[in-house]
Amino acid sequence: MSAADPARLSLNTATIREKWGLAQAIEGCARHGIRGIAPWRDQLAAMGVKEAVRAIKAKGLTVTGLCRGGFFTAQDWQDDNRRAIEEAHALGAQCLVLVVGGLIPGSKDLPGSRERVKEGIAAILPEARKAGVPLAIEPLHPMQAADRACVNTLEQALDICDALGEGIGVAVDVYHVWWDPKLRAQIGRAGRHRLLAFHVCDWLTPTTDLLNDRGMMGDGVIDIPQIRGWLEGQGFSGYSEVEIFSANNWWRRNHGEVLDTCIERHRCAV
Repeated sequence: MSAADPARLSLNTATIREKWGLAQAIEGCARHGIRGIAPWRDQLAAMGVKEAVRAIKAKGLTVTGLCRGGFFTAQDWQDDNRRAIEEAHALGAQCLVLVVGGLIPGSKDLPGSRERVKEGIAAILPEARKAGVPLAIEPLHPMQAADRACVNTLEQALDICDALGEGIGVAVDVYHVWWDPKLRAQIGRAGRHRLLAFHVCDWLTPTTDLLNDRGMMGDGVIDIPQIRGWLEGQGFSGYSEVEIFSANNWWRRNHGEVLDTCIERHRCAV
């Protein structure tokens, strides 16, 4: 497996959210030579969309994704997703990542919740197509099926893509899908045009918190280069987007150190 292209490293701003706002993240990426950035919408709102667009363009950064839209099983999701599409369009984001939402409130109907998700995506897809914003369904680990995402495998996400047609694909986050025995086959099924984003971090053993104890690449058990190889074998040439939730480790560190480590590990562990 060839080494990861150093020019294809992106910072998902969840990785530095504890001490830096979006403006500092943009400056940090430019200072460290990281060419991609993926903002979270709360940070974008705090900075302001127009100012963020200006700063990102001034630094020559590529917006590899906007996090996030979705939560289609909640109440009043429509307006928020429309705003998310508008924001992604303004940023020139390569995709809008969808965390689709868990079970319908008060329900134990998992298939019905997935159907509700498909209906919700179908409702906003025409607006996304019109805006030129690809929608990227991100399957989450089954541990989060009830509260955050009832779409838990790449296969389930691609079934929705097949049903809805153009303008939609998937975000492959190794933290959530590395365990899936069908992963390689489903990456092949997705093909180049539906592989919209590649998120990297590592699964630690033991894990002290299933949401906020992700590891830096190389510190855990995921064979990230192998998964990257499967994507690149389908023609994927996008960024490796580092997204680390780490309340007791990386969020506490100096964020300049965090970026230096991201660059090093992207070179040797991605």
